[in-house]
Parts: sequence; structure tokens; C-alpha cells
Amino acid sequence: MKKLLVVLLFLLGLSHAQTPIKFTELYSEVTVRGIEFSPILKKQNGQQVKMVGYMAPPLKPKLDFFVLTRTPMATCPFCTTAADWPPDIVLVIMPEGKELDPSTRKLEVTGKLEVGIKEDPQTGFVSLVRIYAKQVKEL
Repeated sequence: MKKLLVVLLFLLGLSHAQTPIKFTELYSEVTVRGIEFSPILKKQNGQQVKMVGYMAPPLKPKLDFFVLTRTPMATCPFCTTAADWPPDIVLVIMPEGKELDPSTRKLEVTGKLEVGIKEDPQTGFVSLVRIYAKQVKEL
């Protein structure tokens, strides 16, 4: 059975030309028919961005990816259905070979933004918005 992870995004830029993105800037419209990415998000696709949020409860002690949320979440994303997830979440993928410890603190993520539906071939997780992290730091 496929696991489904729906990710919506939001970013901020940092370092050189990293554009800050807020969770409220991810979508221009969310309806029962789906979501529409905001013009801001579309414009930043493929660019370096910065985003601030919280790590959703992870499945393992060392993380090569996690879900960034607007507010702290109490439940494991894989213990509920995708319908329970807020629409404004972002999948954060760590650089190859780098892992992160779980955190309940506010995080600042910088990296390359990718927008659009994508299924991870190894996990089967599906995401809408991703950041390929260059840096993740606790605030």
C-alpha cells in the first residue's frame, strides 16, 4: 500500500538571493477540486528560498527528510489520513548523506524550492511542494 504524503509549500529565501516565503503565500486558492499554487510560489520554483516552520513528528530518530508545518503538530503524519493534514505543508529533503535529529523548536530552512506533484520512488510519498535543504537551523 502506498503511503501518501501531501505537501504544500512555502518558502523564504536566504544566503545570497534567497527569497523568504510564508505559508500563506503557498496557494492562491484551495477548494474541494484542489489547490492552485500562488503566483509567488510559481515564480520561486527552482530558486533558493527560506522558510520558517515546525517539524511534524517524524517516524525515525535520524531524518533525511521531514515535513515542515506552519504550527507544531502533535500527531505523527503517518498515523492519520492525508485528509487530516493541513494543506500548507512542505516536504524538506536533506542533502545526500546528511541527517537531522527530530526537533520541536521553530526551524528555518533554506534551499532550492520545487513545486508540483512528485512521488518518491523509494517511499511512495507524494508531495506538492519541496525544499531541497541547503541548511536547517533551529531558531
